[in-house]
Amino acid sequence: MPRSNRRPVVRLGATLLVAALSVAGCGEKEPTAAEAGATLKTHIMKLLDEVSARNIQVTDPGGKDIPCGDGKAKRTFAATAPDSSPERVPDILNNIMISALDRVADYKIAGSSGGSIRMTNEPTKTIMLLESTVNGRYSVRGETQCLNRT
Repeated sequence: MPRSNRRPVVRLGATLLVAALSVAGCGEKEPTAAEAGATLKTHIMKLLDEVSARNIQVTDPGGKDIPCGDGKAKRTFAATAPDSSPERVPDILNNIMISALDRVADYKIAGSSGGSIRMTNEPTKTIMLLESTVNGRYSVRGETQCLNRT
């Protein structure tokens, strides 16, 4: 091919490569509020199972969209349960949950305030707050990020 004809082919190839790479970066779609809410509920219940909590009490069943602007919504879920050792202090209970969370999903510590530890999972758009405040009682609540309803 003459040199003058190669230039358009090279440009076209480069353009196609850039387009393919940009599409590859958008591979996974963001979950809806309902999907992320269901994931959050599953993660919290699995977490309490992992720490061998018994007699779990759901304190916030979630399942409802909470508007948070721009037509988006978030979902919540919360539960508590007694530990097998009623004398364990809240800090120990929260640390046990942090360790067990590795077996549930890939949550990262995003901060702490008072007795509450904020954990986030970016792929599922979920946030958990480990907030045991009473000896011998696990307490965890969570919410999704603001997400599309559909």
